[in-house]
Amino acid sequence: MSARILVVDDIEANVRLLEAKLSAEYYDVLTAPDGVTALAIAAAEKPDIILLDVMMPGLDGFEVCRRLKDDPETRHIPVVLVTALDGRADRITGLEAGADEFLTKPIDDVMLFARVRSLTRLKLIIDELRQREASGRRMGVIAGAASRLGGTGGRVLIVDDNERQALRVLAELQREHRPVVESDPEKAILTARGPVDLVIVNATAKGFDGLRFAAAVRSDEATRHLPILAIVDVDERARLVKALEIGVNDILTKPIDPQELSARARTQIKHKRYTDFLRDNLDQSLELAVTDQLTGLHNRRYMVGQLAALVTRATHGGDPVAALMIDIDHFKKINDGFGHDVGDEVLREFAVRLASNVRAVDLPCRYGGEEFTVIMPDTRLEDAHRIAERIRRHVAGSPFRVLGGSELLTVTISIGVAATTGEGDKPEALLKRADAAVYEAKAAGRNVVVARAA
Repeated sequence: MSARILVVDDIEANVRLLEAKLSAEYYDVLTAPDGVTALAIAAAEKPDIILLDVMMPGLDGFEVCRRLKDDPETRHIPVVLVTALDGRADRITGLEAGADEFLTKPIDDVMLFARVRSLTRLKLIIDELRQREASGRRMGVIAGAASRLGGTGGRVLIVDDNERQALRVLAELQREHRPVVESDPEKAILTARGPVDLVIVNATAKGFDGLRFAAAVRSDEATRHLPILAIVDVDERARLVKALEIGVNDILTKPIDPQELSARARTQIKHKRYTDFLRDNLDQSLELAVTDQLTGLHNRRYMVGQLAALVTRATHGGDPVAALMIDIDHFKKINDGFGHDVGDEVLREFAVRLASNVRAVDLPCRYGGEEFTVIMPDTRLEDAHRIAERIRRHVAGSPFRVLGGSELLTVTISIGVAATTGEGDKPEALLKRADAAVYEAKAAGRNVVVARAA
């Protein structure tokens, strides 16, 4: 798994050393000698990971990291701070600035590549979600942010059979989050499937294999996107590397520093909220792509796809499919006499009445303008005719309240009904028969249901 990595350091020898190591592993390497140049390259090139030295003249690594994370165009890029300092205060400062991880000089190659691979996986997921969201915005089906990216407090699951350690973690996280402790890994998996923002697992637990639990979280469809923070012994390098390889997002070494715990938990929850935001927008775009925004019914695009599958099944010996084509009578007069806002009110109210008079398996859709259709699986022509008549009576029998209830409009509809006839039927032919029946209903004086066989 390759990636583009920006290496930032004011000492050229350090840059060349990291560039050589990364290039030997087939990574594409960009370099910058100072913070200002790094910000410009990050904005222009959008690297996958930034390896950022802390001690630089002018803008130090902490300030560069803050600026990267404050910029919407670069905040999603993982930042690894590289420093000769191994102090607690510097780690916390870096994490609070938005850094995703630290590497200490001299850099351990095994840890370097384990971190790069782990962060590259995260970046690939975020990039895919961002691209899909951008496509939704270009199509006009995503208007803006739909979820809260900020805010404090998350739901944290602590999986640990070391009671003393678990209680210390619980006590620290309770200041800001809503943590719960579970010592049984089987129960913990069930809990993780609920509303959880972060899983903290003791990778050195005595009663269960913490890494096996982490792997189970990653392989479960319901939990695979949950961030995992693993508690490890700093001396168990092989276990630490293995944790990153199986998909653990972050590492917390023992003895646990309370402030570092809080900073890492906050960072992981922030990442989750960002990816949740992107996924929510993607789900919203998919929903809007197949939904008519005025009426809330499915649109013609969605209907065509569903109808094709149903008709294909019907022509191969499956259940018959019926289609209702519905037209609101004299709708132009409503728009001309009362205005388009009232026309929209009528369309919305009709959609409610239509949806409430068909079965749960039926598919009511807005076909276009004042035309609607209902696709009815497992329905014969005579049954569809009976349901169409019920819809017609419900619409004509009760006036529509518009203009805040100050006006009552009598609305009627004309309905054409058709059903599949056997082998060789096509979706287009079915809709064409239903449409022809609508014209017959209008010619018959409107407010009529006409069923048309083959």
